[in-house]
Amino acid sequence: MKAQVLTAETGPAGLELTDVADPAPADGQVLVDIKSCGVCFPDLLMSQGKYQLRMPTPFTPGTEVAGVVREAPAGSSVKAGDKVLVASIVGGFAEQVAAAPEQLLPLPEGLTFDQGAAMGINYQTALFALKLRAQTAPGEIVGVLGAAGGVGTASIMVAKAMGAKVIAIVHRKGAEELLRSAGADEIVALEDGWGDKLREVAPEGVDVMIDPSGGEVFDEALRQVAPDGRYVVIGFAAGGIPTVKLNRVLFRNISVVGAAWGEYVRTHPGVPEMLHDELAEMIAAGLQPQVNVTYSLDELPKALTDLAEGRILGKAVVKIAD
Repeated sequence: MKAQVLTAETGPAGLELTDVADPAPADGQVLVDIKSCGVCFPDLLMSQGKYQLRMPTPFTPGTEVAGVVREAPAGSSVKAGDKVLVASIVGGFAEQVAAAPEQLLPLPEGLTFDQGAAMGINYQTALFALKLRAQTAPGEIVGVLGAAGGVGTASIMVAKAMGAKVIAIVHRKGAEELLRSAGADEIVALEDGWGDKLREVAPEGVDVMIDPSGGEVFDEALRQVAPDGRYVVIGFAAGGIPTVKLNRVLFRNISVVGAAWGEYVRTHPGVPEMLHDELAEMIAAGLQPQVNVTYSLDELPKALTDLAEGRILGKAVVKIAD
C-alpha cells in the first residue's frame, strides 16, 4: 500500500510517499480501508519530534482517520463494510490501518468521510473543553481565541450547538466569512485595543474563554473574562507558555482550567465514546463539521507546512481514496 513515512524528525521535509507492506492486524484488531485523514497540530509536532508521544522513525503519522472496515475478528463490535472513525494515534496517512475495536467509533449518519476525519480531535476537544471543563451553560458568552484554526472553528460550532453566544477572536485576515459560516455572533480582530472592542459587544466580559494558542495575548485575554468566568487552556499553538497573575484570578473569582483531551482520555478511556454520542446528537440536529481545505496523499508535506505557517483557515483533510 501507499503511505507517507517519516524517515527523520525534520518536520514535513522528513516525509516520503512510498510503498509499504499492508498492515497485518494483531489478534483482536480491525483492518480499516482509509478514505480520509484529518491534518492536525499533533501530526506536525510528531514530524518535528516535539510531541509528548515520540515514535521511533521510520513511521507513518496520522491520527484522525475515517474509513471502512475491511475485516474484523469474530465477536467484534464492528463488521466488514461499517463506516468508522479511528483514533489511530499514528498510521493514518496511508491506505490502510489496523486498530483495536476500542479505537473505533461509528461515522455519524449523513457525514462524508472528509467530514468524519475533520471531527476527530478538534470537535472532541471543543466539547470536552466547553462541557466537561468549563461547564458552559446556554445563554453564556464564549470567547474563542485562535478562532480561524481547526480547534477554533470547532469550538465556535460546538458552543453554538450548546446555546451559547460566541465571540470569535482572530489575528488572521480574510477569515470573517469562515467564522460567520461556523456560527460566530461577533468577530474581534486581534490587534491593538482588541480588549476594548470585545467589551463593546460583551460589556461584562466573556463567561468562558477558549484558548488553544497561548502566547503573548494571554494577559489581555484573561482580563476579558467576566467575574465567575472560566479561562480554558487547550494548548500553545502560538509557541509561548504564559504565566498566570493570580491576583486577577483571586479578586475577580475566575477559574483557569486545563483541557488536555489526550491526557484525559488516557485516564478516562470511556470519554471519547460519551463525547462522540453527544456530537452525533448535535450533528443530527444540524451541526455539520467543516472541511475547508483538502489535499491528496502525496501533498501531505505541503499540508503540514501550510499548517505550520498559518496558511490553513479552518480544518484541512487529506483524501486517501474516493
